Amino acid sequence: MTKINTSTPVILLGGRENAVAVARNLGRLGVHVTATGLPGCRSMDSKYTRQTFPVPEGNTAPYYWRKLLLEDQLETLKGSIIFAFCDESLAFMEANHKALSEHYRVEEFVPELRRTMLDKQATLALARKVDVPTPNYWEIKSDLDVLNIREEIKFPVMVKPLDSYAFIHEFGTKLFIVEDSFEEVVEKVALARSRGQDVMVVEMIPGPDDLLSSYYTYRTADGVCLFDYTKSVIRRWPMNKGGGCFHQSEWLPETAELGRLLFESIGWQGMGNVEFKRDTRDGKLKIIEVNARFTAAHRLVTEAGAPIDEMIYCHLTGQPVQEFRTYSQKLRLWYPDRDFMAMREQSKLGIMGPFSWAKTVLGQPFILPYFSVRDPMPTLAEAWGNVSKVFSKVANVFKAQGRHADSRR
Repeated sequence: MTKINTSTPVILLGGRENAVAVARNLGRLGVHVTATGLPGCRSMDSKYTRQTFPVPEGNTAPYYWRKLLLEDQLETLKGSIIFAFCDESLAFMEANHKALSEHYRVEEFVPELRRTMLDKQATLALARKVDVPTPNYWEIKSDLDVLNIREEIKFPVMVKPLDSYAFIHEFGTKLFIVEDSFEEVVEKVALARSRGQDVMVVEMIPGPDDLLSSYYTYRTADGVCLFDYTKSVIRRWPMNKGGGCFHQSEWLPETAELGRLLFESIGWQGMGNVEFKRDTRDGKLKIIEVNARFTAAHRLVTEAGAPIDEMIYCHLTGQPVQEFRTYSQKLRLWYPDRDFMAMREQSKLGIMGPFSWAKTVLGQPFILPYFSVRDPMPTLAEAWGNVSKVFSKVANVFKAQGRHADSRR
């Protein structure tokens, strides 16, 4: 590898394990890394992060980022490359694209397209326009729209938010799954709309989670793809709706071809990740969602031999981008706690028992999302954060019981 010039600093906005992986990868090269985010943003705990700006309590992240980057404009930050790691930071960068570009290096992107991809319904509509297969979905603008689709929908279906970040913040889940009751569809739509959440109804593509696959690229303003990478999912928890808890690095030509078709057809620029699921009814890959950022599986991508963050850094700083010709087809990314819960869920359904689960875990080399002997603090901070959440929940239960007991006296 040709030695690269690392004099241009980077700013990491938000994120969790994805931001930690980038902080480590670029920090090891000698890049000055600054991280800013809410509690739980573990890149602020990495030894490779030289400067941190935690979002103060009582502030929203976009409000603080605007103050930090556009109002205060610290000299030490000017000229940095800004990377977004979550939907909230993507929305912030899209809304302030012009102003940020005057003082920092921002990756190429078309603001309108990024805005479209943050809206799950608009994503599917755009994919259909360019002949990329999608699941069936129904636009919901009123209670009457729900009643009008009674004869069209086939169960199971999802009541899916157009804005995932706001929905998760409101309900603590990514979506609602309805197995077989139209009345429940009406109920879930009404609940979401009563909380100010716009939703659509989408058919669930049948089949297990291992039919999911993803394509990654970075497309420059002149239409050049800096790289092609694909991976698959082995398990998610909860099944069919949760986050991936066991991922596989592997080259999937059909996934890559359809991903390229999507991004080329719509004129995409910048970082792009698209997830598909194969529909067993017709054998087609169908689009699930698009992310314009490094994903939670980023450590798997780079540890497998695809240094995409370094390549993007070189591109944005005007340096030669050294391509990779191959990457590991055996490496996996494992979330032990969540995957154990996935095993319990599947065991109750008679899908997979503990012995079969252990064989899948030990069958190939794996890495963990946070753990690093050389940089242990993100792991320790994440573990402590999880323990604190448990203690907080237990304390809340005891407080509730105490209030109940007092009211009975």
